[in-house]
Amino acid sequence: MTELSKTFDPAELEQRWYAHWETNGLFRPDRPGAEPWTIVNPPPNVTGSLHIGHALDNTLQDILARHARLQGKDALWVVGTDHAGIATQMVVERQMASAQQKRTDFTREEFVAKVWEWKEESGGEITQQLRRLGCSMDWANERFTMDEGFSKAVLKVFVDLHNEGLLYRDKRLVNWDPGLGTAISDLEVETREIKGSFWHLRYPLTDGSGFIEVATTRPETMLADMAVAVNAADERYTHLVGKQIKLPITGRLIPIVTDDHADPELGSGAVKITPGHDFNDFEVGKRAGIAANAMLNMLDAKAQVVQVSDGLIPAELLGLTTAEARKAVVARLKAEGFLIAHTDKDGVEHDAEPRTIQTPYGDRSGVVIEPWLTDQWYVDAATLAKPAIEAVRSGAIQIVPKTWEKTFFNWMENIQPWCVSRQLWWGHRIPAWFAEDGSIYVALTEAEAQAQAGEGVALRQDSDVLDTWFSSALWPFATMGWPEETSPTLHSRYPNDVLISGFDILFFWDARMMMQGIHFMGDVPFKKLYLHGLVRAADGAKMSKSKGNVVNPLGLIDQYGADALRFFMAAMESQGRDIKMDEKRVEGYRNFATKLWNACRFAQSNGIVASTHMEAPAAELAVNKWIIAETIGCVQAVDLALADLRFDGAANAVYQFVWSRFCDWYLELIKPVFDGDEKGSIDPESKRVAGWVIDQILVLLHPFMPFITEELWHAMGPRENDLIVAKWPMADARSLDPAASKEIDWLIRLVSEIRAARTEVNIAPGTRMQMHVRDADAETLARLERQATVIARLARASVVQDAPGGGALQVVVDGATFVLPLEGVIDLAVERERLTKGIAAAAKERDALAGRLGNASFVERAKPEAVEKARADYAEKSAEAERLTAALERLG
Repeated sequence: MTELSKTFDPAELEQRWYAHWETNGLFRPDRPGAEPWTIVNPPPNVTGSLHIGHALDNTLQDILARHARLQGKDALWVVGTDHAGIATQMVVERQMASAQQKRTDFTREEFVAKVWEWKEESGGEITQQLRRLGCSMDWANERFTMDEGFSKAVLKVFVDLHNEGLLYRDKRLVNWDPGLGTAISDLEVETREIKGSFWHLRYPLTDGSGFIEVATTRPETMLADMAVAVNAADERYTHLVGKQIKLPITGRLIPIVTDDHADPELGSGAVKITPGHDFNDFEVGKRAGIAANAMLNMLDAKAQVVQVSDGLIPAELLGLTTAEARKAVVARLKAEGFLIAHTDKDGVEHDAEPRTIQTPYGDRSGVVIEPWLTDQWYVDAATLAKPAIEAVRSGAIQIVPKTWEKTFFNWMENIQPWCVSRQLWWGHRIPAWFAEDGSIYVALTEAEAQAQAGEGVALRQDSDVLDTWFSSALWPFATMGWPEETSPTLHSRYPNDVLISGFDILFFWDARMMMQGIHFMGDVPFKKLYLHGLVRAADGAKMSKSKGNVVNPLGLIDQYGADALRFFMAAMESQGRDIKMDEKRVEGYRNFATKLWNACRFAQSNGIVASTHMEAPAAELAVNKWIIAETIGCVQAVDLALADLRFDGAANAVYQFVWSRFCDWYLELIKPVFDGDEKGSIDPESKRVAGWVIDQILVLLHPFMPFITEELWHAMGPRENDLIVAKWPMADARSLDPAASKEIDWLIRLVSEIRAARTEVNIAPGTRMQMHVRDADAETLARLERQATVIARLARASVVQDAPGGGALQVVVDGATFVLPLEGVIDLAVERERLTKGIAAAAKERDALAGRLGNASFVERAKPEAVEKARADYAEKSAEAERLTAALERLG
């Protein structure tokens, strides 16, 4: 047994134990014949560093992995990183720029080689940070989405989907990032509120009979307008449907069409349609019969104005940025009388109406994202989605919390084609080759493509790469060896048991894993999907670097230890609700770890050592029977909570048991009695029971706080195994003794009530008092006799037979009244006066707050946080008035 130091220092033991676990291969699945249990981590970007969201996500996964291992399962937690196409290419290009180099100074092959070089030297910092968090991942088999085996799987999926008609090339609108020169996913688009304008325009009818009014926040796009839409039910425009408009500036003739997209209640009810530069307009254009290859595209890859196919954009506008084109177009519209002035509330005319515009920006480039018409590769997501929808409906995949199912179904049932190509050099290059006649050949290798095309046909490989979400969608089975059908891991580990994910990637990753997994493996990728919330700032705001409210989890680990941060994450994770960051709570859980440390030091100093049995020791004393029952109850509570993925319920059950039942009460109840200067000793039975309970605590707490529990496990005595591979406790109800449990619960309530009553009337903690009982039944009297020594020690109250006279403190527990005389202990008159004044002061503040809260004006107009504080203060003052009133009544 190693003697514990006086102070708990997490930094040293965290580093030591993690190195021990990893070096000894304790994270690796190595239990032949045991039930396999598998989870895969959402692969973080190879460029990434640990943020607070990672800390939450990986803590929850580690809790489940460690719990499964303790249950005797052959637990595998697959770890790896994503090649992060855009992010990684940007990192390397910035590094090159510092050396006055550009990507285009090199061939594609040379640049990709530089990226691999960067990856080997600098990539994967986050994997070291995950170790600091305590993640028990199978590092010996770490995967990377660009490694050889994984790349083979990615290319096969592309080719197979294409051959099945589920992957195709099409011209559609995409989110185009002009700064990066590539299409990006919705997740990489950041919407910002920008002060903008709303322009009202007159579009003249070709027959000279008048104008139709439209409005827009992007007047420059009118250079590529192809229609004006009105609602078929809008009687104002019935006579105009089918007529043509002659666009200002370009002179293009465009039709007036009907479409439900036009809302008669909004603006003029007429909407300009630019199908090549607006996602809604693209769909309207298709419904109006405009083919995608006929839609006008007025911007190039850098979002500068280019000539459209009909050649009608004036030459002086070509080459302008969208901002420059906007000014020029508005100026011409105004000069030619097509701009409708806006009159403000003061009667002053302006060219436009001020508006706050929801504007899309690239989250990495920081430039405005343009809906851009371009040729890309698409997956028929609607077809792949059907089996995934059925899997959730049938229960083959259980989404937790269930409330997310409605959102899942709504999105999946209205899913759009999935754009999977990106205009980058770093990533899985698309296995497609183009011939000069426009033919496309998709194959695993160039040789296979050439064989399809025939000898002498010159081929050029597509320069695009695949979206990283495409490759990461294969994570649950490509990491297991697919497409090698003989892979033993694949057949024993697929489907995975559970997936932990933030709700924000439900559709980008989780749903796509469902689609690809079911299609290629014939089975769901995971049996349960747990969606957690976001970690927000203390005020509930979303964390962002621009707001300066980002919390660094590594800083919290440095200050409080990984165990404290992990326990905070678990205790606050309540089935998908967002977590408000609260550093004081993290500090509180560090104090919890210290309390457990000190409890084990107390045990060491009193001869309490590790137990040698899983089963509870035989016990005769009520206090020991009680703590055994409490321990079993805690095991049951944790088992039920983890089975339902109630992380907060499991964490809080352990916390309350350890802090309150074990440390605050059990250790106090069995503490050796001091007789003069001679120290007593804990009885042998209590030593055995206490050692067993500590063992149960350490195992129960290990998934949440792995470092301190492993340290204490070994400190309490010699062990056959490390705690990480110990056995999970069994909730054996045969050890329960209801009568003993009731007696100790009664004892705790009695001592607590006496202590609280003494405190309320300002009796010094060390003051010893006499106590008489009234109206006690035989059972209470028997308990008093058995527990007299403990009551005298913990409540500083000795039971006497004669009823005291004069003023007294009265406490009622289970119908019996316990009377403690106050003569000579306190000045009753002074104490009554103090309590009376306290009641009046608390009641006055309570009533004033009640008045404010009863004022509808205050509740409706005050800041929400001010109203919330007033409610909290009212509850506090109400409770204080009630407590002091009860204290006054107790004086008798």
